[in-house]
Amino acid sequence: MAKRLYQVWKGSNKFLLGGRLIFGPDARSMIFTLLLIIVPVIVFCVCVAWHLRHQFSPHNAGYAVLVATIIFTIYVLVLLFLTSVRDPGIVPRNSHPPEEDIRYDTSASIEVGGRRTPSVQFPRTKEVIVNGIPIRVKYCDTCMLYRPPRCSHCSICNNCVERFDHHCPWVGQCIGIRNYRFFFCFVSSSTLLCIYVFSMSAFYIKVLMDDHQGTVWLAMKKSPASVILMAYCFISLWFVGGLTSFHLYLISSNQTTYENFRYRADNRINVHDRGCLSNFLEVFCTTIKPSRNDFRSFVQEELQRPHLPSTREAESEDFGDDRRAKVEDDLDIGGDLLKISQRHSIEDIESEIRSRGSDVPNHNSSDIDSVLGSDRRPPTVRSQSDTWRSSMGRRSESWEIAPEVLGMNSNGT
Repeated sequence: MAKRLYQVWKGSNKFLLGGRLIFGPDARSMIFTLLLIIVPVIVFCVCVAWHLRHQFSPHNAGYAVLVATIIFTIYVLVLLFLTSVRDPGIVPRNSHPPEEDIRYDTSASIEVGGRRTPSVQFPRTKEVIVNGIPIRVKYCDTCMLYRPPRCSHCSICNNCVERFDHHCPWVGQCIGIRNYRFFFCFVSSSTLLCIYVFSMSAFYIKVLMDDHQGTVWLAMKKSPASVILMAYCFISLWFVGGLTSFHLYLISSNQTTYENFRYRADNRINVHDRGCLSNFLEVFCTTIKPSRNDFRSFVQEELQRPHLPSTREAESEDFGDDRRAKVEDDLDIGGDLLKISQRHSIEDIESEIRSRGSDVPNHNSSDIDSVLGSDRRPPTVRSQSDTWRSSMGRRSESWEIAPEVLGMNSNGT
């Protein structure tokens, strides 16, 4: 039965509304981010903005403070929503490795279906040209593709993402080519909202000081909510304000967070930098690429392809099989040599007993059997057994028959 793509998606994403909304695996963290925005705004509207509605002329102009807060908060929440619920630029996976890049190693073959076939190998890197400069892209074993330039595999979402910037736990989503613009607008708008709430709260403290002709401490006692909001916005500004400044620098130099942290010490040439103005235009004024994945489309579930062991696995398995076969052959040879050694030992015992026939005329075959069945072995048997043990102690890969055994065999025949 055919299923929709989001139902068989191999990444770690979570889907809602039949695949229309796509989240990262840590989408619940967005609820915490919503609370960090909505709760302070509600406190501000109730405890500060409502009391400022009559503080501006004309008399009802103060309502603009309350209305502006609500509209601006909705704008920030919409940007958070657009950042979190859309495809960040996921590169579709391949169901099998790219055939044009397959290389067959005939020197290291593997056994499939009773036949020896060459092992499959893939170059780990591939060279492409970006702005006239050659760069290397890596092969992704999980997605079975060569990653496009500036693409990286997110270990949290388990997807390759175009122009991968980072995985943001605050929005529960990867930041890539399709949502980076909304992410920056969300961070910068949050910074402006913090500045706005801080400024209006400080203004309300000033209004209380003028109305009651008191000190700042008296005004703060009359509106502790304003003090809490000012402290909260001041701390938040260190985070969202610093993040905004950092991404302004990244945009001006056309870098991603991943590239900045990974290649900072390498002193590499930034092949993507086209100048400050062009870099800003690229981020904010270009058309957002459509998603390369139609998560609501119907697909057929593919059968699992048989696992082809790598060259190293094949070599280890083949070596193990050859070694086991070699040991078995060595044991067969050793068994034959042991029989030969025992046979010559018996012949020596019989000849010794016969040589004593004049002294002990009544010896017969039962005497021989009693000698062979005794626990005490003649010295000749012990020395030949020791020779056999020394031969068995050799490595199975370079089996050699001991010269003592060969000499004994030639003398016996």
